[in-house]
Parts: sequence; C-alpha cells; structure tokens
Amino acid sequence: MARKFKYLWVFLIPIIAFISFYSQGIGSFMLFIFAFGLIPLLELFIQPDSKNISKIEEEILKEDKYYDYLVYMIVPIHYGLLFLYLYRLQSDLTWTEIIGYTICMGVLNGVFGINVAHELGHRVKPHERIMAKLLLLSTLYMHFYIEHNRGHHKNVSTPNDPASSRRNETVYTFWFRSIIFSYLSAWKLEYQRLKNKNLPFWSLQNEMLRFQIFQILWVLTIYFFTNFMVTIGFVVAAVMGWLLLETVNYIEHYGLARKEIQPKIYERVMPHHSWNSNHVLGRIFLFELSRHSDHHYKASRKYQILNHHENAPQMPTGYPGMMLLALIPPLWFYVMNKQIDNYFHQHPNFIS
Repeated sequence: MARKFKYLWVFLIPIIAFISFYSQGIGSFMLFIFAFGLIPLLELFIQPDSKNISKIEEEILKEDKYYDYLVYMIVPIHYGLLFLYLYRLQSDLTWTEIIGYTICMGVLNGVFGINVAHELGHRVKPHERIMAKLLLLSTLYMHFYIEHNRGHHKNVSTPNDPASSRRNETVYTFWFRSIIFSYLSAWKLEYQRLKNKNLPFWSLQNEMLRFQIFQILWVLTIYFFTNFMVTIGFVVAAVMGWLLLETVNYIEHYGLARKEIQPKIYERVMPHHSWNSNHVLGRIFLFELSRHSDHHYKASRKYQILNHHENAPQMPTGYPGMMLLALIPPLWFYVMNKQIDNYFHQHPNFIS
C-alpha cells in the first residue's frame, strides 16, 4: 500500500508552486528552495533504497492503471500552473517576485513539462504520445520527442550522442553542445525517416516542421493574450526547463562509454552505461527517473517497475544534489572522477 501511494508526494510540487505564485518577496522562491534546498539536504541523511520488486509484483504493477493516471494528471495541472504564472506576471510585482515566479515556472517546466513528457514519450498509446508532445510544447522543446527516443537511446554513451557528457567536460560547455546538436540531430533523424518512406521533406509530414509551427503559434498566442514582458518571462522559464533537462542529461552519463566493437558499431546499451541513484526522494518526485540504468537497459519499462542493477554505477546522492554539484565544475570533477576511477577499478571489464 505504501508503494502504491508514495507517488502522491509528487503533488506537493504543484501545491508549493501555487503558494509560490501568490507569495511576495522571498516567498516567491519557495518551490526552488524546496526542490534544490530541502530535498538535497534531506537526501544526505535518508538512506537510498536499492530493493527491487518481485516478478509477480512487476506483472501486477505494470498493468495497474493507477500509475498511468498519476502521470496523466500532470498534464492539466502543468498547464493550469502555466496559465496561473502568465496571469500573475501581469500583476503589479516587484523584480524579486517576477524572478521568483519565473524560476518557479522554470522548475515546473523541468520537473513536469519535460520529465513527465519523457515518461509518456516512451509509451506506445497515441493519447500518451500526444500528452508528451503537449507537455514539451509548454516548454518549447518538442524536438526532444524525436531526438531522445530515436537518437539518444540509440547513441547513448558514444561520441555520436550530444546528450552524453564526457569526462572533464563542464556542464556549461555541455549545455551548448547538447542543446545545439540535439536540435540538429532531430532534424537529421526526421529527414532520414521521411527519406526512407519516400515522403517530401518540405511538407506537414515532417514532424520537426510541425513542431516549429506549433511552438511559434504558441508563443504568438501568449503574446496576443498578454504582453511582450510576459512573453519574455515565458520564454525565459522555458529555457530554464531546457537547462534543467540538460543538467540531468549531464549527470546521467558523465564519463561513461560503450565499447566500440567494430568501426562505428558499439556494444549493446547495458545498465553500467548510465549513472543510477536509489535516493528515495529524488526517485519519487521525478517518477523514478533516477533509476536511469534500468531505463536505458529497457526503455519501454514504466516508471513504477524500474529496477536497481548491482553492476550499475551509483551516484553519491540524489538528482537534485547532483545537479547542484555539477554547477561547480572543480568540485564535480573531484567527486565524480574519483567515483569513476573507483567504479572501473571494481569493474575493469566495463572500461571502453
């Protein structure tokens, strides 16, 4: 029973966001403080949980619609909070409140807009994929749907993947490399898909073209119903969502590489090609995203049945704490390079 209802804690995020949007001064930063202050602090003291469910439990859980409905609910909640943000930004606010509300929206874009879209984007049902695209529209990152599923999962932990970070690469240089080349990769992937089907590139059959049209129309609609400054705030919050995603990408595969078994042909993706975190708060609030090793090993697995793998490299703390650590490159390199060296010393067969 506890397992079934633990994900209800996720809904603390929209509650705190709602309070943040109606708070003044420093109170407008409440969600940011919760996500990147309180949670990382608590995870220093809460022991990670590496237990897996049984095969029988897995069969039951993966068919339980309750877990699907939880992520479905995020879509209207996220859009409701986005509309509230746009409405509140038209009030008589101080610069502190404008910045606080925008950071709050940026956190929502990362945690809900992109992260939940990631979960739904791996599903096969049409309505789930539509919901994934709607969430990505809210943060102007719709190309992620193409590049992540058809590019990142194929090329992860190889030089061909812009979203896999390299040893001694800072998160700041990674942001530019991943954002720019992931976008270009999505165009290339769509071009190849259309070519294979003998479909024209310059047509609405091109999903990347459709994505650009939807996003431009969405920004123009916001501008039409609000004003220029509110639209700028929306775009800034969207970019914050991108940076949160790319910081997560940075920590998930840092310094890990697949073996090249033939020229430009790499070994199968295995659990040891992704960093894993069993820290319980990060797992709950991110719908198990931090059990990333199993996600890449079997991308079709729903969040509620993701497993821990004994041979997967483990992060020293949860995702929120690791993201903060990544923002300080010397400290990040000190901690994670040592972590990599220790891991490969224990698992010499995994060195590429």
